[in-house]
Amino acid sequence: MTLAVDPPEPPRLSLETDVDDYDDVDVAGGEYRREELQAYLEDGAWERAFEEWTGHAELDEDEWQIVLDLDLVSEFDFFWDDFAARVGYHAPGLPEDWRERDLHPEIDSWGTVSGINAALTELGQIVCEVLKEEYIDWDANYEAPDDLPDY
Repeated sequence: MTLAVDPPEPPRLSLETDVDDYDDVDVAGGEYRREELQAYLEDGAWERAFEEWTGHAELDEDEWQIVLDLDLVSEFDFFWDDFAARVGYHAPGLPEDWRERDLHPEIDSWGTVSGINAALTELGQIVCEVLKEEYIDWDANYEAPDDLPDY
């Protein structure tokens, strides 16, 4: 399935956000290199990843419009995980209580909610891959403690 939409502006990465606040992220270290990642997103990484993602996205234009209407793209976060030498991310998503919140008139099923959440997770992963493979040439600075056991 192909999603024929224009890429939105890349998300603005907050320098103040602590990744430990995310339930779905586990990162050692505290230098997240968001300023550099933001520059890469703006220099084409976001658009390149978005185009790759739309080539096989499991969303239709109506579901993508829900994402835009709710401004979910702005909630993406990307950060450097020095311990794992990778780009980490937090993808936005629709909450489990979507029905009670009446978030959007076009959200009418768990299928829609889970499809949007899965698609945004996939987009986040592709952005990380594009950043790591095509933009980042950093080496990890993490040094393991001296008291690790030898196996």
